[in-house]
Amino acid sequence: MLYALLAYHEEHVVQAMDEAADNALMANLEAVHGRWTAAGTLGPAARLGATTRAATVRGQGRGFVTDGPFAETKEALLGFYVVEAESLAAAVELARDLKAANPSAAYEVRPIVLFRPGAPFPLTDAGLGDVRP
Repeated sequence: MLYALLAYHEEHVVQAMDEAADNALMANLEAVHGRWTAAGTLGPAARLGATTRAATVRGQGRGFVTDGPFAETKEALLGFYVVEAESLAAAVELARDLKAANPSAAYEVRPIVLFRPGAPFPLTDAGLGDVRP
């Protein structure tokens, strides 16, 4: 079964990291990614751009647009993983690997009930001027 691991963090904390700290964090996460790739567990993953460059559409009909993707929390959704796991418990263990690599983040584990694969994710720098790549 597929699960989404949603990575939440206080965005200003991530933005305040200097290049060395961000590179160290990414190296920790790449070690997890490598293990998951070798195990055939890792699907698509993305680091999202800054919330200052986001919008939300909500309401009836075509809805209305508001700034940002904001829920009523300090943390923002900054990235996600799609993983293959036998059960929720197994997906939670995968999220705990990420937590160990990035201790100040929070990870939400959600089953994916519909998945329509499309074109591969292209490399992009959209919005990365505000958040480290």
